[in-house]
Amino acid sequence: MTATTIHPLCAGMRMLRRPLLSLLCVGLVAPNPQVEPPSTGLLNSTRAVAINSRTGKAYAVDSARNAVEIFDPATRRTGRVAVGKAPVAIAVNEPTNTIYVANSGGDTVSVIDGETDQVAKDIKVGPLPYVVAANPASNTIYVSNTFSSVITVIDARTHLTTTARAGSADAIAVDRTLDRIYLLHYEDTRLTALDHSARVVGNVETGIHLWGIAVDESRHKLYATRSGSGELLLFDEGSAQATTVPVGAMPCAVAVNEATEKVYVANHDDDTVTVIEAAKGGRVAATLGVGRRPQALAVDPKRNLVYVANTHGDSVTVIDGAQDRVRETIKTGKNPYALAVNPASGQLYVAVDSEKALEVIDRPGDSR
Repeated sequence: MTATTIHPLCAGMRMLRRPLLSLLCVGLVAPNPQVEPPSTGLLNSTRAVAINSRTGKAYAVDSARNAVEIFDPATRRTGRVAVGKAPVAIAVNEPTNTIYVANSGGDTVSVIDGETDQVAKDIKVGPLPYVVAANPASNTIYVSNTFSSVITVIDARTHLTTTARAGSADAIAVDRTLDRIYLLHYEDTRLTALDHSARVVGNVETGIHLWGIAVDESRHKLYATRSGSGELLLFDEGSAQATTVPVGAMPCAVAVNEATEKVYVANHDDDTVTVIEAAKGGRVAATLGVGRRPQALAVDPKRNLVYVANTHGDSVTVIDGAQDRVRETIKTGKNPYALAVNPASGQLYVAVDSEKALEVIDRPGDSR
């Protein structure tokens, strides 16, 4: 994660961001100055591809072509819609059947109509929008901008916007059931908790160098990787208690299977995935070797399968969640860096660095 090349996705904005992050880490982070931030090419692992559960359609950014690719499983056709400059992240709001795309090369979020697959509106959100997240429970969209502590809040029903000075975010996680939005920032030592209006309602001391984040909404637990120290943070939203579990080298992504209460951590620098049993106090159940430079994870809770994008291996590893073992490795296009799985059909969607930005794999892991 520290030494990897910046992904071509949104290279212009990321190359601008990386020197500042490195300067901050070296010049200001006294407790652990040797730890450089992860390559900014890893930031969008969980946000560059998304599924609309209302229609079954999958969406992936194509930053180089200023577009979003759309796969419709009903017709098995892939289309493309032009958006703003250098799209990097996507969020879906199912109640309004709208898809929001952060265009990091400009100052807008494009709104795609889920029925027509056309851009219905471009919303001004300030320069370099970088992260977008949706809270379907409140029909609210949250946007964070690079080099800014302002969060833009979009009403998904009216597309009116408000702003709140709530802090910078390299990642945003939503717990819809508790009306909590969490902002994660690599250089900060805290997670910031907001309500749906983006009002700050609390701060969680976590230590520095947080990177990936996932929420178990059924149990109100939050998991975040600490890339510099090789740990996973386990936070109980109810008791506000936090513990850490050692994992592998440079953990960059985390995913949770709410059906089994197992947590999976992709360790970018030692090519492994750590399997953690959260129900047993964070016990490490297994450490599995995967492909080169694992970067992203996706969980299929219905089939108890876990998918790992091996960015430098041009492959996806399939993990059997019941037996905690690698089932198979599937070749993909160049540099797979983001994943999403349709829990109804089992189709896996892979964002890759090629002319075709989105690959579709039917029922991966079915072969034994």
